Amino acid sequence: MTAITAHHVASSRSQARTTAFERTLLQAASTLDAFVAARLERRASAARRDAIAAQDAATRTRGAAEARGALGILPR
Repeated sequence: MTAITAHHVASSRSQARTTAFERTLLQAASTLDAFVAARLERRASAARRDAIAAQDAATRTRGAAEARGALGILPR
């Protein structure tokens, strides 16, 4: 989410004024969004993080093998 802090918002069609209250609401929404994202990351279980790390490692290994195969160097 993006917080608008400028007093004027210019678009290709028109120019709108934002009030201090609107900017405050947008900034509060952005802060709340960041808080929720951080909390969800923190609540993720260690097993889930380990599973994601294993999946990423497998994807990287497969990508490296495919790259070597494209060059004609087959992994052993």
